[in-house]
Amino acid sequence: MKKKFALALAAFMMMGTLAACGSTNTNENAGSAADGTSTTSAVDAIKEKGEIVMLTNAAFPPFEYLADDGSVQGVDVEIAQAVADKLGVELKIVDMDFDPIVNSLKAGKGDFAAAGMTITEERLKQVDFSDEYVTSSQVVVVRADSKLEGDKAAIDAALSGKNIAVQTGTTGDWYAAGEEETGSTIKDANVLQYKSATEAALYLINGKADAVIIDQKPAEAIVATNEGKLKILDTKLTDEEYAFAIQKGQDDLKAVINEVIAEYKGDKVDELITKHMGA
Repeated sequence: MKKKFALALAAFMMMGTLAACGSTNTNENAGSAADGTSTTSAVDAIKEKGEIVMLTNAAFPPFEYLADDGSVQGVDVEIAQAVADKLGVELKIVDMDFDPIVNSLKAGKGDFAAAGMTITEERLKQVDFSDEYVTSSQVVVVRADSKLEGDKAAIDAALSGKNIAVQTGTTGDWYAAGEEETGSTIKDANVLQYKSATEAALYLINGKADAVIIDQKPAEAIVATNEGKLKILDTKLTDEEYAFAIQKGQDDLKAVINEVIAEYKGDKVDELITKHMGA
């Protein structure tokens, strides 16, 4: 009986030891801090899979657009390629609607988002942002024969109650809706949401909208494409900064992206904007 008891006790202690070892290894592999934040290196994971995935909406020239061969090109793509080169991996681009990009990033469907994305308080609650690399503004695009003019207050008042075309989920969308965070004083506008700024502009040209509110550089590209049909009002509605969005807690990936942005910010970004405005 004593021998059987001793063997049973030894087996029990061995099982406990194995269980303890197994528990430790599981925690290490999970890589989670006490607050639930991932401690696994994002950069190591990207290098292990051999690619970095960029989420974007290729309807925002000159930052991202579809080239004649169907590939996604633009300012953001070139900066993203530099990030991939620095990490020694392939760049994979996922083109999707703009509105769900942040939620898709949070769900792990990409490693970062680059889509001419403005840093906002609401987005900062959900994702982290890199350093800014472009400053921009929301502007108003109208038909070439429009008499609309004035300062910001006058334009907001004139657009109140009107049909305003926007790209869904953008700052222009929020401004047209009178969101307080944007500084808008527009009241009761009929906001017409489209998947791209280009589509919104077509509805303006066809007389189905009174104005489009969109970022300055895409507005310039759209007006240049529709020469003689549209114009941009001189008054700027907002001042904004573009950055790459990253999942919260991935500071190592953020640091790499910031290194690349530091190399491009300024004259180099301006050169890319000029290059892709021409395209």
